[in-house]
Amino acid sequence: MSFYAFTPFSFSAIFPNSANISFHTLPKSTSTRTQPAPGRTMSTPRKQQTFTTLHSLYATSGTVTIHSSSSDSPILVPTPSPLDPNDPLSWPPQKKRTAFLSICTFTFLTNFGIGGLTSAFYLISLEFEKSLPETSALLLWPILVLGLFNFFWVPLANYFGKRPVFVLSCGLLFASYIWGALAKSFESLLWSNIVAAFAGSSTEALGAAMVNDLFFVHERGGKMGVYMNFISGGNTVGPLVCGFVVTGLSWRWHKWIAAMLTGINFATVVLMVPETRYHRVEVTGEGGQQVSESEDNGQEKGKVRGDGEQGQQREGIVAVPKKSWVQELSLWSGTPKDDTSLWKMFLRPLPMFAYPCVIYSFLGYAVSLVLTVAVNILNSFVLQAPPYSWSPTVNGLINIPGFIGNLLGSFAGGWLVDKFCDWRSRKNNGVFEPENRLYLCILPLLITGAGCVLFGYGVERTLHWTSLFFGYGMVSFALTAVPTITMAYVSDCLLPVNSDALMLVNGSKNIVAFGFLYGIVPWVEEVGYVECFGTQAGIYVAIIVIGMAVLIPFGARIRYAQAKWRIIL
Repeated sequence: MSFYAFTPFSFSAIFPNSANISFHTLPKSTSTRTQPAPGRTMSTPRKQQTFTTLHSLYATSGTVTIHSSSSDSPILVPTPSPLDPNDPLSWPPQKKRTAFLSICTFTFLTNFGIGGLTSAFYLISLEFEKSLPETSALLLWPILVLGLFNFFWVPLANYFGKRPVFVLSCGLLFASYIWGALAKSFESLLWSNIVAAFAGSSTEALGAAMVNDLFFVHERGGKMGVYMNFISGGNTVGPLVCGFVVTGLSWRWHKWIAAMLTGINFATVVLMVPETRYHRVEVTGEGGQQVSESEDNGQEKGKVRGDGEQGQQREGIVAVPKKSWVQELSLWSGTPKDDTSLWKMFLRPLPMFAYPCVIYSFLGYAVSLVLTVAVNILNSFVLQAPPYSWSPTVNGLINIPGFIGNLLGSFAGGWLVDKFCDWRSRKNNGVFEPENRLYLCILPLLITGAGCVLFGYGVERTLHWTSLFFGYGMVSFALTAVPTITMAYVSDCLLPVNSDALMLVNGSKNIVAFGFLYGIVPWVEEVGYVECFGTQAGIYVAIIVIGMAVLIPFGARIRYAQAKWRIIL
């Protein structure tokens, strides 16, 4: 069978990880077909295609109706299954929050334990007699691994489910932190960080994809902001805590603290994070709205009695019994039922590199990460050396403005963008356009561009420490704002394949960031801080501006055109 040639009935197996849109066509038998609600039409079975286009999976291409003139409440897009309480969209709010925050904490602890050591880099370099470039490898190589192994974990999660991946990788992260705390050589410490990054890379894309599993279109910006604040917060809170721990105890105790917290989180992941992968059957409603009925693994289809109508039956899906807590603890949720193999899961995302939204998101995220991590790598060598000569404790305080910048960035890219999109959709007769999210990229464009230049001048001219603090806070704003906005935009545009698309974004941005950061120390030593950070600011501004200039006015045309490209598997 050709790699691209799939029957219409294989969509659910090919895209098992997409939580919001179905990849099944409707069964041909009228006795098992879900009846559409009044005013809605049923999707018709599709013929076998040699190639699959995104349009055949997601007819709206991201343009959906989220407001009705008859109600102030938002329309739930996608519509959760009314007959299946196991649909993640139908879970109680507390259950959603617990599962989501457990994975957010997993992501936080990955960066807390690895990136947190930056406050101790100066002391570690003295203890192990390593140079600045050699010591920076403790962060640089994990950054590369965090990106590369997205391409390993996401296909496994698409094939076997998210839950077994999260449980396995969180347990491995716990073990790697114990290893790091006991490391007797620099090489052992480095490899413990690399293994920790391998484990933590499972949440880079899958954590973001979980937002789409659990939340509706009008909620995703805010929830993506929460996720991004956790993933970036580890890089600011970690060094802040490490500064105090190093002064009072040692850098090894920072690893022990990370291990203890990860052990607790491992227990919450095992006990409180059910499988969020869910299969849906698409029903197209008015205004392009996606209405879905469930087709979960093992679910039987048949006739169900209508409420209050004895003896009268309607055609539909048999109501599914709610899983018990013990059943939800199972690590096995099934694999694709057709002939889709695991190696095809590894190859299928690659054509999406052609999509402009993916390119914009990973470049914007990459350069935002580069700016922030560059400051993380360099600040201890600046502030703990003359003329500042700060202790690690005081040096760690630079992460306070970094953390504040992360909070404000996630607020601007999440909650504020959701409110802006809500306002824009109301003005557009309730219709939501994904490009509405991109308008507020203007905030990180101005704030971070200026902050990057401020930090460079502050270091090279030995300005007052407040200039460095303000500069770092302004730089950190982009690390949450840009990916929150752009990854939500990618999910809106490529919803049926969002986990694969986000894998490309997260994997690619780390690879690009590694290339930049690997040479950051020699670059600074050769040209100085002003030219180095000024050039980075110029690259950052150019990427954000070009993306906005192309996608805001032409994004809708691009979405509808790319939806017909025959490159989606």
